[in-house]
Amino acid sequence: MSARLPPREVFGKDRPLVAVIHLPPLPGAPGNRDSMAAILKRVTEEAYVLGAARFDGLIVENYGDVPFFPGPVPPETVAAMALAVERAVHASGGLAVGVNVLRNDAAAALAIAAVAGARFIRVNVHTGAMLTDQGWIEGRAADTLRSRARLGARVAVLADVLVKHAARPEGLTLADAARDAWHRGLADGLIVTGTATGEPVSGADLAAVRAAAPEAPLWIGSGLTPERAADLLAHADGAIVGSALREDGEAGRPLDGDRIHALVSAARTARAVESTEESG
Repeated sequence: MSARLPPREVFGKDRPLVAVIHLPPLPGAPGNRDSMAAILKRVTEEAYVLGAARFDGLIVENYGDVPFFPGPVPPETVAAMALAVERAVHASGGLAVGVNVLRNDAAAALAIAAVAGARFIRVNVHTGAMLTDQGWIEGRAADTLRSRARLGARVAVLADVLVKHAARPEGLTLADAARDAWHRGLADGLIVTGTATGEPVSGADLAAVRAAAPEAPLWIGSGLTPERAADLLAHADGAIVGSALREDGEAGRPLDGDRIHALVSAARTARAVESTEESG
């Protein structure tokens, strides 16, 4: 599959707003305390709430599985995530669902997506290499794109550019990393984040990636809040939001209805203003 998958094909609209479902520790992870039945019940409830809140998509990630593997995750993680993703697909009311297998198992994410009916994956290191708390992580774009072609999966690949919780190799610029992920890694979209989970992305970083790969769909990957929505969304084609939807703004905590309403309202208002300005 050589053609790019634009946001409209994946989400049914331009400029989608995607919510994160942070899974608790899964079977096999050191912190696991819950049965799969309990985990799937939580996924069902969260997918329903987020779907009803009018998000455009969801992404499921094994956030609780610390410490993360630098490469392939074990079979029990793949099995658990496949069940969770399938549940999210059915409970969300038809939203586009994505998969992020932390820390960087794109092969597992793609397989889960193809089997469970997800429409996109997030890959933290798609091209190049980054130094993380798991050590050096290298991108495997060649393997990922060939696996997608072999499976015949219409699954978009959203690639982080200089991913959070990581240090770049000396001499690598944000612009160069963006160009590599888009032109050489053939990503379907580029994600820009702050330095850590929940940390705000820089408007300057968004502008730099836009300038380096102007034709690439540009995603905000962290730090979107109601207060920042107008400024940040003006620079992006999509956004993934997690921490801001949860109690105390902390990833992994229960969903907070007031925070969800505030974020969705601010994002919709920002999008409406942009559309009016563009049409005018």
